[in-house]
Amino acid sequence: MKVRKLLIACLMGIAVLGAAGVASAADVRMFVRHEVADYGSWRKTYDAFAPTQKKLGVIYQAVYQSTDDPNDVTVIHDFRSLEKAKAFAASTDLKAAMEKSGVKGAPQIWYTTKSAK
Repeated sequence: MKVRKLLIACLMGIAVLGAAGVASAADVRMFVRHEVADYGSWRKTYDAFAPTQKKLGVIYQAVYQSTDDPNDVTVIHDFRSLEKAKAFAASTDLKAAMEKSGVKGAPQIWYTTKSAK
């Protein structure tokens, strides 16, 4: 009986993680690193852009700041395909939001997929 309850709890946890948008092995993760003029201002614009992110295929996102410089920001976005990720990166809506938010210079962008092993 305890094993069954544990198994059910584990399966429920997997379902919750899946619903939260955590990438599966077939998904593409896009990393974007850039410097911003002011993190607080940038974050307001970034958060307001969330509906557009979703419309353009983002299934999960997270923001990280450098431990040495809070204006050195790395963002991850997960997509169902490389094509969607590249279309998002090329979006005029994204470029306008980045300019509005105070991104300094060109961002570094790279794409990954989860390795099999």
